[in-house]
Amino acid sequence: MIEPDFLRTTRTAYDAVAGLYAELFANALEDHPLDRAMLIAFADLVRANGGGPVADLGCGPGHVTALLHSFGLDASGVDLSSEMIAIARAAHPELRFEVGSMTALDLTDGSLGGALARYSIIHTPPEQLPQVCAEFHRVLAPGGHLLLAFQAHDDPSELAKSFDHKVALAYRWSPDRVAALLSETGFTETARLRQVAPPDAKRDFPQAHLLVAKV
Repeated sequence: MIEPDFLRTTRTAYDAVAGLYAELFANALEDHPLDRAMLIAFADLVRANGGGPVADLGCGPGHVTALLHSFGLDASGVDLSSEMIAIARAAHPELRFEVGSMTALDLTDGSLGGALARYSIIHTPPEQLPQVCAEFHRVLAPGGHLLLAFQAHDDPSELAKSFDHKVALAYRWSPDRVAALLSETGFTETARLRQVAPPDAKRDFPQAHLLVAKV
């Protein structure tokens, strides 16, 4: 199978900055209580549904995977970048990390109790997002929970707006349109959070968190 150009470009870009990225974001959640609250809620809901493995999709250097593990989840990580995975394995040798793509996950149908895609759909071209959502649905068990986080925009007439991400071409997403796509895929929305950009932010982008469950 021929690999799509956006996957190759994204992998190459993150391989090149993996060490710097790991250093910059090692403690990224310490000053973001709302982000942590959504992750805690996600973990609680996964456990309430019987638990099961949880995949951190687009895990980067593994710091959020380790946080999910600290919440009592059987968490593992998947990332396009082999350099990111090498850093994650070195930093968290007790956890499982594999190179892979959200467009074709090496996971069996219905094998996960939960999936996290935290700022990892932002490099997905809009026409590819339905395929990614279908993969999320395929690998989750019935009742399994999915938590997405992404840079957002407030124009529901457009699914995505591109922006000048420092690493690779990226997109902001309409939370309403993403929620509608997830509904069409077979998810039901549980909760959402919209965060405004702090006054000192480099970009005035809201951040969105969508928590959904497989029907």
